[in-house]
Amino acid sequence: ALKFKVLVKNKKAGTLEESLLRMDDEAYGETEELSDSDSSEDEDTDDTLPLHRSKSPAKRRGDRRSSPPPQKKPKVKKGKIALALSDLVVYTKSQKFVSFEHSMMNQQCYENNSIGESQARKLVRSSAKEFISHTTRFITRIYPKGTRMSSSNYNPQEFWNVGCQMVALNFQTPGTQMELQDGKFLDNGGCGYVLKPQFLRDRNTKFTPQNVGGYSKPMSLSIRLISGHQLPPSSLSKTNKADPKVHIEIFGVPEDQARKKSSVVKSNALNPKWNETFSFTIQVPELAMIRFCVEDEVSLVNNEFLGQFTLPVMSLNTGYRNIPLLSREGIKLESASLFAHIWYY
Repeated sequence: ALKFKVLVKNKKAGTLEESLLRMDDEAYGETEELSDSDSSEDEDTDDTLPLHRSKSPAKRRGDRRSSPPPQKKPKVKKGKIALALSDLVVYTKSQKFVSFEHSMMNQQCYENNSIGESQARKLVRSSAKEFISHTTRFITRIYPKGTRMSSSNYNPQEFWNVGCQMVALNFQTPGTQMELQDGKFLDNGGCGYVLKPQFLRDRNTKFTPQNVGGYSKPMSLSIRLISGHQLPPSSLSKTNKADPKVHIEIFGVPEDQARKKSSVVKSNALNPKWNETFSFTIQVPELAMIRFCVEDEVSLVNNEFLGQFTLPVMSLNTGYRNIPLLSREGIKLESASLFAHIWYY
């Protein structure tokens, strides 16, 4: 029913029923004032604080004259929302996250939570089972903490592992985290929606990333890295000839995290040959991502990024494969690629 539709996630003034009644009125251009009770500095920058219908301006002024200011209460932020925008919010209404128990007792299926990365990381460590139970019922968004002044990013994989549907990153900052993000959504035709594995949709699931138990479907993966083709030249090398090496990394549940690297081919970015085989055993391939990263070994302690390609492990095809390479910004490097033989069972 939602195919080809856009979901608008935002605060909402009033109820869905009130929105439907307003559709007959001329509400366009009107605004509603909302007050947000703010209880934590970590969430000052987020857009998902609880909404309360405020009194009229006249009544609020009268209240301030007749009563002293409240003591030791959460600070209240006031803002306005256009009713026309509010009425577009149907399935994805922002709702303040209090606790898993509170959500289970009070939250509606169309209400979504946003949780800051620091709090979410603590919950992953202490209450992974409850976290997954929560994400089987409610869309959950994770957002970067406000102290990331340089717009750096966290690893989205740890929150995908517990079923979080909207893992927000600073898209303006390239790096491994954004490469995982782009690679994750290569699946399903790059449409922007990827179905979670069945064990993250089952409300009775006992899966946790730290204890995969009976949900393990081990994959034995073998990659023979054969050669490279027209790799980018090095900008740091005096001769402008790269000494390329390849890192192959697996991201997934903690048990599946792995990183292996090839030998270095000296002064050959045109057609380096490795003919090296790398083997991995992956317990939960449905959640695993694989990243091929090519670097130039400028010195023993300094490597220069040349290109990468990241994709879900379940999207790998067997046989002889040409692996395209992308720049830091996710742009395809023309003609640059790796040649490998992929095999798994």
